[in-house]
Amino acid sequence: MSAQKVQYEELLATYSHSTEAIELLKCHRAYLEMIPSMRRAEESVLTIPLPIVRIRHTTMAANGTNITTLESHLLPCELAILMCDPEWKIKTGKEIFIFIHQPDEDFSDLLSRWRRTQIILEKDYEWVMPPRHQHILNDGADKIYPLFVVFEETPERIIRGLKGAHLPFTLQGASNDRSELEEASDSLAPEE
Repeated sequence: MSAQKVQYEELLATYSHSTEAIELLKCHRAYLEMIPSMRRAEESVLTIPLPIVRIRHTTMAANGTNITTLESHLLPCELAILMCDPEWKIKTGKEIFIFIHQPDEDFSDLLSRWRRTQIILEKDYEWVMPPRHQHILNDGADKIYPLFVVFEETPERIIRGLKGAHLPFTLQGASNDRSELEEASDSLAPEE
């Protein structure tokens, strides 16, 4: 396995834990501020690695009744971070999607994964929740946000492209030090 693949797999495994996902969100202050309760941060952040959503399709039958079918989709991101009210145990309307730069992936591939996620989540959807969180109300979001994770070895054109597209990203060094490189544009900033 190549060094890049090992780095990728290591970050995916690391950020699957809510405490590490919170550390990642610290790289982008606007996203950190979305956490409903910093005192109960681990209960406020739910991480879903390689997330699956169920898209609802409603059609009208010949007799005039609505028929709803569900179609599962694996989202083309590494991680979904859902914000949950720790008191009421319900999901809030903001969701963050983490895209880790994959080995041999170029800018158009990385950006296309975010665009495909946007298209899938335009529809009415619900989450396939991890077993311990299946009790949480899990309908879709009011607003979705991306966060890209790149490496020191990531080609400069990808970083330049993310900056040009005003997409937030963080650089992961060989020692996994986190440093914020770029704030998201105002269009990606969470509403008050």
